[in-house]
Amino acid sequence: MREEHRVGVHYLEVATALLRRVRSAHATRGLYEAADLQWWWRTPRSTDNLRQLFWFDHLGRPEAAVIATDWGNRIALDPIVMPEATPDWVAHVIERGLAHASDSGFGTVELEVDRADDVLREVLVGHGFAIKEDGLVESWLVADARPEISPLHEDYRLSRRLDTMGRPHHMIKRGGADVEQRLLQTSLYRSDLDLVILDRDDNSAAHGLFWYDPETATGLVEPLRTEVDHQRRGLARHVLTTGIDLLAEAGALRIKICFEPDNSASRGLYLSVGFEPVKQTDVFSGRAGARAS
Repeated sequence: MREEHRVGVHYLEVATALLRRVRSAHATRGLYEAADLQWWWRTPRSTDNLRQLFWFDHLGRPEAAVIATDWGNRIALDPIVMPEATPDWVAHVIERGLAHASDSGFGTVELEVDRADDVLREVLVGHGFAIKEDGLVESWLVADARPEISPLHEDYRLSRRLDTMGRPHHMIKRGGADVEQRLLQTSLYRSDLDLVILDRDDNSAAHGLFWYDPETATGLVEPLRTEVDHQRRGLARHVLTTGIDLLAEAGALRIKICFEPDNSASRGLYLSVGFEPVKQTDVFSGRAGARAS
C-alpha cells in the first residue's frame, strides 16, 4: 500500500473515487457518500490547502484516507476505509491519521463513529478519545418506494437553480458569497437538482439540494431547509418529495438523508415519506497527538 497526499480540488477528486469504491462494495457501509464531501466544498476552509492523507493499492486505486475538515469551531477527522478492511489496517489508518493531524498543527480533533463500529471505537478509546455528543441518524429510502409529490401551498412556487441563474444563489446567506462557484467546481453538483421555493415576493422560503451519483446509483439529500418565517406550511415536504422523484428519474436506486436524533421535526418528516434509519453515530473527541495506551 502506498501512502500519498493530495491537496485542494485534487484531494476532492481522489476522495470521490474512494467513496464511490466504498459504496459500490456495500450498499450502506461507511458514513459518507462522494456527494457529502463535495457538499463540504461549498465554502472556503483552512483545510482546503492541507495535505490530505491517502493510501493507494498496486493498481493506483485509492484504498483508504483520513480527511481533516475545518468546521470553524472544530476540526473533524474522517477515516475512510473499504468495507472489508481488517482491524489491524483500520488501526494503522487511524494512528497515521492522528499523527498527520498532530504534525499539521491540530490539537483536539473530533471523529464521527458508527455505534456499531466496534473496531474504530476500540482504537479511539485506546488513544484516549471519549464520546462528546450524539452524532447523526442515517436513513435510506428505496427509490421504487418513493412517495407521491406533496401539494405546494398556493402562495409559493418551486424553481430550479437552472431556471433562476439571473438572481443570487439562494444559499449565499448560509454558504457565503462563493457557494455557487465552489459547488460548480465539484463533479456531482447539478443545477437542475438544486431546488428552491419562492414566495409571492420572490424571496427564498425553502430549499433543498439533491445529489445523484450515476456510478453508484445513489442519491443524497443535503441540505434541506425552510426559513423560519415559512415553516409549518408543508414546504419542506414538497421540496423533499419533488427532489426524491427527480433523483429516481435520474436513475437513483437508493436515497440517503441524515438528521440529528433530537430533531423531532426532521425525523417525523423523513420517516413519514419512507426513509428508514439504518445507523446512528457518536462524536468522539480527543487529542490528535495522543498515543495508544
